[in-house]
Amino acid sequence: MTTVQHPAAVVSARYWHRLDDGRLQCDLCPRFCKLHENQQGLCFVRARQGDEMVLTTYGRSSGFCIDPIEKKPLNHFLPGTPVLSFGTAGCNLACKYCQNWDMSKSREMDTLADSAAPEALARAAKVLDCRSVAYTYNDPVIFLEYAVDVAKECRKLGIKNVAVTAGYICEEPRMEFFENMDAANVDLKAFTEDFYHKVTGSHLQPVLDTLKYIKHETSVWLETTTLLIPGYNDSAQEIDEMTQWVVSELGPDVPMHFTAFHPDWKMQDVPSTPFEKLVQAREIALKNGVRYAYTGNVHDAKGESTYCHQCGAELIGRDWYVLSEWNLTGDGHCKSCGAVCAGVFDGPPGNWGAKRQPVRLSDFAGAAQ
Repeated sequence: MTTVQHPAAVVSARYWHRLDDGRLQCDLCPRFCKLHENQQGLCFVRARQGDEMVLTTYGRSSGFCIDPIEKKPLNHFLPGTPVLSFGTAGCNLACKYCQNWDMSKSREMDTLADSAAPEALARAAKVLDCRSVAYTYNDPVIFLEYAVDVAKECRKLGIKNVAVTAGYICEEPRMEFFENMDAANVDLKAFTEDFYHKVTGSHLQPVLDTLKYIKHETSVWLETTTLLIPGYNDSAQEIDEMTQWVVSELGPDVPMHFTAFHPDWKMQDVPSTPFEKLVQAREIALKNGVRYAYTGNVHDAKGESTYCHQCGAELIGRDWYVLSEWNLTGDGHCKSCGAVCAGVFDGPPGNWGAKRQPVRLSDFAGAAQ
């Protein structure tokens, strides 16, 4: 626990209770941080002030950017369309290899360089012709109150909501959070408790519970991502067990992304993922019945593209984040054999491509509703 310093926008938090010894326990995630006055949890952004738990980053962001939806990565949710992405600061995991450590590990509120009320953010997404808003860069479960308020405003304007998350959240807040999401990419970081405990400072089972909840208890479109780290979670046996579990517990239509690690944060001495390991993981997934398996963070047109599970035809060709082929009907059927391609398809694909466009929300402060 650390001492709260220079909070940004502060609002009352949900999901906590008082212990007999006077401490307040946060019940948002399975860490169950227990706080004395002026302490904050491991996430850095949920804190005790007086006799209540607060969120210290409401309405503040580390930056806004328009990305291709495929970058989340989501390959079966409104392909080719732009998504307005943002995050805040902090994280409730402690991954030693964090690729966004400058934001997720930040204790400095100065990291939060831009601000937006939920209504303004939704309005900006509409003006910018974004089909969705993504809660990403750091894990959105830790700023649940802000994310949910933004999501509700987005839905009023017909904007979809996308969560990029590690899925480390308790049952009650999980229900509220995903009730307001339309799609999610969940990091399935490994398939051993040992990895989760030693490398991320968390546990595997709550993540598996979240995956099953999303798939079976909600209408949220679900995809998973596994960053393959040489010597840690990339063995053929582990990938075999993971992909068999996905098919058995989630079904064959949940797309899986296997992405390349590069040295970062506290794992600078670990080499980058060999291309062959990504190909091997994808092949194991396909062999075990995963219908849509992808490679990521590398240039691999075959591994990035979508194929019909019934006839093998190329349905969506991809070159990085640019769509090169489109052989689906407007409602997601294969044009060759008529089989359904699982996903959320709404008419023709978008043409946003690989563009990445930073946005300052203050530029849209006066945008008409």
